[in-house]
Amino acid sequence: MAVLAVPPVVGLDFTIPSQVLGRLAWEGRWPYEVVPCTADPGVVDSSVAYGFVIEEGLDALAGADTVIVPGTNRKYGNDERVLAALRTAAAAGTRTVSICTGAFVLAEAGILDGRRATTHWAYTAEFRARFPRVELDPSVLFVDGGTVLTSAGLAAGIDLCLHLIRTDLGAAAANAAARSTVVSPIRTGGQAQFIAAPTPENGERSLAATRAWAGDRLAEPLGLAELAAHAGVSVRTLSRRFRAETGLSPLQWLLQQRIDLARELLETTGLPMDVVARRSGLGTADSLRAHLHRRVGVTPTAYRTAFSRAGASRERGPV
Repeated sequence: MAVLAVPPVVGLDFTIPSQVLGRLAWEGRWPYEVVPCTADPGVVDSSVAYGFVIEEGLDALAGADTVIVPGTNRKYGNDERVLAALRTAAAAGTRTVSICTGAFVLAEAGILDGRRATTHWAYTAEFRARFPRVELDPSVLFVDGGTVLTSAGLAAGIDLCLHLIRTDLGAAAANAAARSTVVSPIRTGGQAQFIAAPTPENGERSLAATRAWAGDRLAEPLGLAELAAHAGVSVRTLSRRFRAETGLSPLQWLLQQRIDLARELLETTGLPMDVVARRSGLGTADSLRAHLHRRVGVTPTAYRTAFSRAGASRERGPV
């Protein structure tokens, strides 16, 4: 993973890949080597009160499997050496990723032309005026375009890095990285990046306890009535507050949790498909197949083949 700093680099964005990807230990190995680089090695200016000492130059891009461009306060008028190196990497099929305003750099290099992409919502008008050939979607956390991925601002870079881990190594590894980073393991790309009311209003209690309670009971037939009863509110109030706190409806959130649990069971156990479906709350093997194919584009069998962990328990416990 080459992390390309374009000065003045956004401090939080620049450190996210090293913290989330570079510190991940998985199955006895370190799957990601994160290499910071910049056009002119040395002390690189940042958006915060200190600079970063970066030793590697643009040559680091040539040997990278993935190039990540963190946010930068230089949103255009960039060094042609940087743009050329990015074009060369993208043309070679290197996975190219941006965090926050790093999308401006990819767009200036022409990598986002004709593609759907995102960036920090606050820069929507500026981005569209500058790069009309990019299909900008400022309402989402990140966009996965296969070999080109872009994320919204700042902390959405964490969501995108967890998505990269989930894509490369599976849900169990992504969940482990999320636990280490102390963040929510699932905020899908389509979730809103801007939530108008992030904290409860008028002294209302957070629904975090209800979400934790539901997360421990995903195999049970939970619905709006059960969630509302646990929270001690009406269904209407539950739905309003759930969306305010998570950006999702209660049932959308439940489905995300169940699919992620099913993915982890497929990776880490040898349970039959119908048992995986029941334990994750998805009901039947057919329902599991439909939801997984819709979410990740493969069947449960293909997913297990791709992500089954070496030495995984071949559990055949109670159903």
